[in-house]
Amino acid sequence: MSAIHLRIDGKQVEATEGMTVLEAARQAGVHIPTLCHHDRLAPFGACRICIVEEQRGETSSLVVSCVTPALGNQVIRTRSERVDRFRKLLLELMLAHAPQSPILQDLAREYHAEAGKFEREADFCIHCGLCVRYCAEVKQKHAVGFVDRGVRKSICFIPEVAARECDACRECFPLCPTSFLQATFVLSDSLSRR
Repeated sequence: MSAIHLRIDGKQVEATEGMTVLEAARQAGVHIPTLCHHDRLAPFGACRICIVEEQRGETSSLVVSCVTPALGNQVIRTRSERVDRFRKLLLELMLAHAPQSPILQDLAREYHAEAGKFEREADFCIHCGLCVRYCAEVKQKHAVGFVDRGVRKSICFIPEVAARECDACRECFPLCPTSFLQATFVLSDSLSRR
């Protein structure tokens, strides 16, 4: 694969064709926050916290760095007023679901996001999909899945598979940025034993 050159935060960066903007940035030592990204999983772009600003001529647009291909002569800004404002809004929405998450609290401090700005949701899941994707792509067990869509979307264990696989595995638990998954498993396991 051939090398391409782009600019990230004013720094000339060399990337390999086929890399994403996030991969190119990380290779160059430029930090972009992520919540749904994992090196062993296919890019997903669910959390949107890795959004960056891409300059094209006189116009710029916000793009999700974990799914956007790195291109030659691309100009990327990982921090700008626009990027920070968008990340702050995303964090405030996520904090409505998981206000106690240490990862979200750290990011909230960095981006001056306020917990309690949106009405609290009692599900503690930010729908990053790490657990679902890890179980499907890495473990190939499909013991965790998405249920429903849109605002009603949730994560649940598939009882007949989870009962057989999850107790011995639990590899997806530490991936959860809110610790929701482990609590859900313990709860569903205790209810199934009644």
